[in-house]
Amino acid sequence: MGPVLWLSLRQLGGRWRLALVLLLAALPVALAAMIRIFSNDDSSDENGFVNVLLDGLIVGGIMPIVVMALATAAFGNEVEDRTLGYLVLKPIPRWKIALPKFLATIFIGGPVLIGGGVVATVLGLEAGPQAAVAVGVGLFAGVITYAAIFTWMGLISNLAIAFALIYVFLWEGLIASLIPGIEYFSVRGYTLAIMHGMDESALDALSTRVIDLPTAIVGATVVTLLFFGLTVRRLLRMDVP
Repeated sequence: MGPVLWLSLRQLGGRWRLALVLLLAALPVALAAMIRIFSNDDSSDENGFVNVLLDGLIVGGIMPIVVMALATAAFGNEVEDRTLGYLVLKPIPRWKIALPKFLATIFIGGPVLIGGGVVATVLGLEAGPQAAVAVGVGLFAGVITYAAIFTWMGLISNLAIAFALIYVFLWEGLIASLIPGIEYFSVRGYTLAIMHGMDESALDALSTRVIDLPTAIVGATVVTLLFFGLTVRRLLRMDVP
């Protein structure tokens, strides 16, 4: 499993991909710094940070885009250049192929996204370390869940990026904001609920649109295990040239 993980890290850690990831992660930090500089020190500024920067930009935009760019390429390179057969023909369990691909996305995208989100929270909110920890844990859960979904997408289709974009902006963005109850089936909903559940005071702006913390944890866990299982099942059943 180690060699597959190392190979995956090298594949996903290309210069231009890393540059894009770092640029996107730095964007909310720069915006939060501007909010801090021009802030009027009232609650509306903090609500604006939570609603627009944290929810709309970091959780709703940057996190899924970064994980999508990494996870859909985890198997995409092997599928495109027809080298996946060399992996699946090895006498090793399929989960030992899927797991390194899944972990590579988390190892590369997770620290950057969590670091950017935590720094942006410290700059944008007049809150203690509990809020920063809550945001970090919520983003970690979101990265893991999205990584499971998008790794599977990258394995089943050459158009994984297109499908992932449709999923993020149509389901997670538009439909989830229009239809009550969708947050129970939304990675964005799980992420925000975990953040709010860990610090309800600092993230009170989320209180009217999040589910309870235990449900969010269970939902994120179930979705992650489900799509990781689907990835392993796909490796078992697919015809590889």
